[in-house]
Amino acid sequence: MAEINHFEYGWITPALSYALSVLGSALGLICAGRIRTAGSAGQRAWWGCLSAWAIGGTAIWTMHFMAMLGFAVEGTRIRYDVPITAASALIAVIAVGIGLAIVGTGRLSAVRLLAGGLFTGAGVAAMHYSGMAAMRLNGSIGYDRVRVVLSIVIAVVAATVALWLAVTVRRPLAIVGSALLMGVAVNGMHFTGMSAMSVHTHSRQGEVSGAGVSSLLVPIILAVVFGVVGLVYAILAAPTEEDRAAAAYFDARRDVPEPAPAVPAPDPVGLRARSTLARPGTPFPSRRDNPIRRDNPPR
Repeated sequence: MAEINHFEYGWITPALSYALSVLGSALGLICAGRIRTAGSAGQRAWWGCLSAWAIGGTAIWTMHFMAMLGFAVEGTRIRYDVPITAASALIAVIAVGIGLAIVGTGRLSAVRLLAGGLFTGAGVAAMHYSGMAAMRLNGSIGYDRVRVVLSIVIAVVAATVALWLAVTVRRPLAIVGSALLMGVAVNGMHFTGMSAMSVHTHSRQGEVSGAGVSSLLVPIILAVVFGVVGLVYAILAAPTEEDRAAAAYFDARRDVPEPAPAVPAPDPVGLRARSTLARPGTPFPSRRDNPIRRDNPPR
């Protein structure tokens, strides 16, 4: 049995994998919160896709690949099958998206939460072990069944808690705490599954086919960077609840017709002008104010 090293570069790869899982979880929770306040079915689908990409793509799959950078087997090189690696990423995103659709549609109940958690957890476990199946090395891979089952249980529990947090958490401090907790769960599932693996190297060393880590690292990092930037831009550019309330208020004010200006009543004999004499403080007209002169008496 070959010696396996999960931390070939020390604490760098597990620290980066945990940071990616926390970042993806936080962005996913924010996008999931926008699902509840969306005004149309199209907006809910849009925010659901963004949340699935953040949690499934960044928090789970990218964390898995980053942790695999520190994985090494003594006596053999490790390469990856590109189609299977890409398929594992799609499995993670689709599984989280379906889980959010199960939990986020209709009233939240225990049955919906358990169904969504079971489906999403199974999808996360399928992503992990399909990503492991994409490895190519000079040896045969075996797994300890007890630890495999334990990793699947952790994935289901973590997915259930993540879906519950996605539909209930709203405050920023709670989102940060939930993202930290989700990061622990995702990393715990990954390293539990990795600890179940054993490798028996072949006596004859042959050529290992597939893409190396260095050739996959650059496109994956670019995808993560542009994906995170796009998620942040979408979150910042989207209107908040306060913006929608203000827009609804101004729309309501715009629909209300303005009152017509008051039209004075007709005053044919000048009663309104004469009535000013009866107002308190009005001076009595003097002779100078009288337009009729004494020296010109009326005829």
